[in-house]
Amino acid sequence: MQAYIREIALLGEENFAKLRAARVAVFGIGGVGAFAAEALVRAGVGALTFVDGDVVAESNLNRQLIALHSTLGMNKAAAMRARALDIDPQCACEGIERFYDENTADSFDLSLFDYIADCIDSVKSKVLLIARARAAGVPVISCMGAGNKLDGGAFQVADIEKTRECPLAKIVRRELKKAGVTGVKAVFSEEKPRLPDRSGAAAGEKFIGSISFVPGAAGLLLAGEIVKDIAFGAAMRTAHCGDKK
Repeated sequence: MQAYIREIALLGEENFAKLRAARVAVFGIGGVGAFAAEALVRAGVGALTFVDGDVVAESNLNRQLIALHSTLGMNKAAAMRARALDIDPQCACEGIERFYDENTADSFDLSLFDYIADCIDSVKSKVLLIARARAAGVPVISCMGAGNKLDGGAFQVADIEKTRECPLAKIVRRELKKAGVTGVKAVFSEEKPRLPDRSGAAAGEKFIGSISFVPGAAGLLLAGEIVKDIAFGAAMRTAHCGDKK
């Protein structure tokens, strides 16, 4: 495993073997999700599933890792799978070209995964995924808002009940509480959201400002939490998610 020799030197053979044996799903391959997915590939996670029903658009070029002129119009999950295999041909990865929502949730067996990364934009889908992951006994980490922010260093990890300065986290926290779910590990930014100039927005469009380095910072932090939890054992994650059953 020459590609991972420096990582093995840092983690040790035994801990790297845990990553190689792990199966992780990334839901939402956008600005945050693509960076998280690539970091997991490069960390040597042995099996990865990428889920997204969207296609790469020109407006994604400023921040999404899989967004290239050569991938415009391509499904994001498929683009991430192709990129992952170019990095590590031995990675058992799949791209599922559909959104996770109330219409598709039953088609996913979440119990197959050792860890789930929630990088979905939709509040309803985020809450559904987190609740289903919890019911399946699978650790899940959820990324909150990365739009309308400029400080990539403001991201941190905490239980969602302890998040602040994030409108998305406030809504997700409320909806999870209604569903009886608490103690979810979340990546969030404590930077106050900025008001974007809407002059370039279409009428009625939900317009969110973004920049290259902020979603990537969140995605890398999220992937790091997954890697450390898997490599160093259940003790680091039981306080947040509970062990997989």
